[in-house]
Amino acid sequence: MSKTPQAIRGTQDIFGPDAEAFAFVVETFERVRKLYRFRRVEMPVFEKTEVFARSIGETTDIVSKEMYSFEDRGGESLTLRPEFTAGIARAYLSNGWQQHAPVKLATHGPLFRYERPQKGRYRQFHQIDAEIIGAGEPQADVELLAMADQIIRELGIDGVTLHLNTLGDGDSREAWRAALVEHFRAVKDELSEDSQERLEKNPLRILDSKDRRDQRFVADAPKIDQFLSDDARAFFDAVTSGLDAAGVKWTRAESLVRGLDYYRHTAFEFIPDEGSEAAGKLGSQSTILGGGRYDGLMESLGGAPTPAVGWAAGIERLAMLVGEKRWPSIDDFPIAVVPIGASAEETAQYISSRLRRGGFSVEMAFRGNVKKRMQKANSANAMIALIFGDSELDQGIVKMKDLESGVETEILLPNIPDDIVGYLVEKVEAKKAASL
Repeated sequence: MSKTPQAIRGTQDIFGPDAEAFAFVVETFERVRKLYRFRRVEMPVFEKTEVFARSIGETTDIVSKEMYSFEDRGGESLTLRPEFTAGIARAYLSNGWQQHAPVKLATHGPLFRYERPQKGRYRQFHQIDAEIIGAGEPQADVELLAMADQIIRELGIDGVTLHLNTLGDGDSREAWRAALVEHFRAVKDELSEDSQERLEKNPLRILDSKDRRDQRFVADAPKIDQFLSDDARAFFDAVTSGLDAAGVKWTRAESLVRGLDYYRHTAFEFIPDEGSEAAGKLGSQSTILGGGRYDGLMESLGGAPTPAVGWAAGIERLAMLVGEKRWPSIDDFPIAVVPIGASAEETAQYISSRLRRGGFSVEMAFRGNVKKRMQKANSANAMIALIFGDSELDQGIVKMKDLESGVETEILLPNIPDDIVGYLVEKVEAKKAASL
């Protein structure tokens, strides 16, 4: 026998409760993004390599170390998307979406980076993503952050705080950059190899270094507040006051920077609080959602200066935090349809079809005696079973058995599904209340 191929390192096959938690994250994202009137977009999985090299920046780890790039048969260099923003910016410019500006866009799907797989981090991973393009007002940042905060809360994830910083406008950032170069150049020989390389090209990224050799010099590095222009300070003040008005809790994080070259003004991450359940599940890889304002991106792709702000979050990480904490719904508890005897199979299909068209989840075993079919119903987490054979069908009834209490009642066949709606809703609401 030939050996069965194994999954590629850094990829995963998602099944069972993990797949349900994954789907719950996506469903919650889709529902909330509609509340905020974000338009759904679908993007290509691969782009010309220059889309990412020019927009993300040659000095970033993503471009220099992590991209899956290849030549197609025409000799053109293509890259599997390592993030969404650059591709969305390319689409905005090449498709003339400027006519819709300001435009609010949302998407989700797989991304690809060649990095060391670890807990909650994969080489093929998935993200939800939201962007507002063409809006330079601080209220766009506030709305985007309020949306992110609502998604996290509606996923039932507790103990997470928004960490917020400003990178200033172009002039502020350049003045800060020059001060950082001077600060770190004085200790260049004591920095890590990566930070020595970044010093002249992108010194802000040294602030984000996890290397202990760098961290001891980060604490007393110049802070952005020393270099903020009046306009940049007013922008950040408007963002923070807007978040307060929207009821979004936040904390200032002066050393927080985003690793990509095109960020301006607002930078943010949602991070589990120390000692929280979320922090315990994620370990040191603590950021669950991050982003910021990237007013400099469109120019790198040949477009006119265009303000924009966005965020992304890993679906796998969010799903890990959701676990079994999500509120139950009727979909979580299927109705088991249990026909007794071959003659009842056709009626079982009729009943199952009516229930599904009525919006109910149905579990119907295809084989086995009554005992085995009831075992299947229990393993499917069903709350009730509809049981019937020739005797019941001759009377035009089915038996409805509550699988938790064991109580049986009879309902008329024509009254399915109407007679069981209230019963199921009441049981699910009781379970939801118990889970709060």
